[in-house]
Amino acid sequence: MKIIDYKDVLPRELTAATMHGVTGRVLIGKADGADHFCMRMIEVAPGGVIPRHKHPWEHQQFFHSGQGRLLRDGDWVDVGPGSVAYIPPDAEHSIENTGGEPLLLICLVPDFAPEL
Repeated sequence: MKIIDYKDVLPRELTAATMHGVTGRVLIGKADGADHFCMRMIEVAPGGVIPRHKHPWEHQQFFHSGQGRLLRDGDWVDVGPGSVAYIPPDAEHSIENTGGEPLLLICLVPDFAPEL
């Protein structure tokens, strides 16, 4: 069993060609014996962007704090504390922080997806 404060996990800067202001933490993963999923905390800084992308695995997201928007089916949907999203395999999506504080979200992915 593992019980931690998420802040005890060091954040890792996530980079891609057009990604900026994004860090991630693996909260529960393979190193913990989690054989079927990975729980990640993603932080998008004010003005930060996770660019449009897609991948062959589903994932679920729970927005903990901050304000932003999520690209779904070509349209932007506002998200904030308490928002929940299911993103099916191969669905194009993007996240932008539209507020003045970090946008924090929990993201669950299956075991075959990259942990970060």
